[in-house]
Amino acid sequence: MATERPSSFELAKGINGLDKIVLRQSRFRSAEVYLYGGHVTSWKNENGEELLYLSSKAIFKPPKPIRGGIPLCFPQFSNLGTLESHGFARNRIWEVDASPPPLPTYSSPNAFVDLILRPTEDDLKTWPHNFEFRMRVDLGSEGELTLTSRIRNTSADGKPFTFTFAYHTYFSVSDISEVRVEGLETLDYLDNLKNRERFTEQGDAITFESEIDKIYLSTPTKIAILDHEKKRTFVVRKDGLADAVVWNPWDKKSKTISDLGDEDYKHMLCVEAAAVERPITLKPGEEWKGRLELSAVPSSYSSGQLDPKKVLQ
Repeated sequence: MATERPSSFELAKGINGLDKIVLRQSRFRSAEVYLYGGHVTSWKNENGEELLYLSSKAIFKPPKPIRGGIPLCFPQFSNLGTLESHGFARNRIWEVDASPPPLPTYSSPNAFVDLILRPTEDDLKTWPHNFEFRMRVDLGSEGELTLTSRIRNTSADGKPFTFTFAYHTYFSVSDISEVRVEGLETLDYLDNLKNRERFTEQGDAITFESEIDKIYLSTPTKIAILDHEKKRTFVVRKDGLADAVVWNPWDKKSKTISDLGDEDYKHMLCVEAAAVERPITLKPGEEWKGRLELSAVPSSYSSGQLDPKKVLQ
């Protein structure tokens, strides 16, 4: 296997003096990752437009997680367990991983950084499992953003552990009522607003006119988010993550979330690549890999409607 070139990133100071990594592909194409939470907070295209949504009231003060961008949910999604909601990975300080095990090499000159999280002594009291969580954040030459997570059971006690996981991505959209999601139609989902009761999606596309919090099951590896007003489509590609969570809090719920602006819901949509319905179990020495690739492409119009078939091919 070819040796990988040195990581091309700069370490900088972010909000409230927190350390962040900046990845650049051109003058405007960039991504930012805070070591606090291993948290991607920014992804910009060739015009310098921000593609991720960061709350207008985001708090960059540990131990509060950062609202927006791509929070990491591990080892627990939501309240599906005994830990704090969404687990602890998103409010721990990660480290730059100087010598990660190799990933397949890239043909294009990507900018990337490797991060690692290991449990603290306090973590082991609440979740008594030794692990290494490695994540590569990679900005491709065409502006695509890839997050590759590798979680390994490093326990010496011979015990397996089980976890749920999500990349809780907040996409920036022009107007939530003008957005549709393609690729999840006809699938079963668990409705978090109805005690996770199971339903089957009836519409031919998902559109938004009220609060939504659904876990779609056995989803395809590719999902499209079509933003009519911006004439932009986000394409979500995922591996190792069978589920897709779709969330927007709408107006009433937004007012109950202290670190989310009252009007923020109009300009954000969470579509989260996740492993929720079937938790992942790792025996000692075993490793799980979950990959997310995000790209933004111009949408083609025909008779006033976007053509999802072209996007998803």
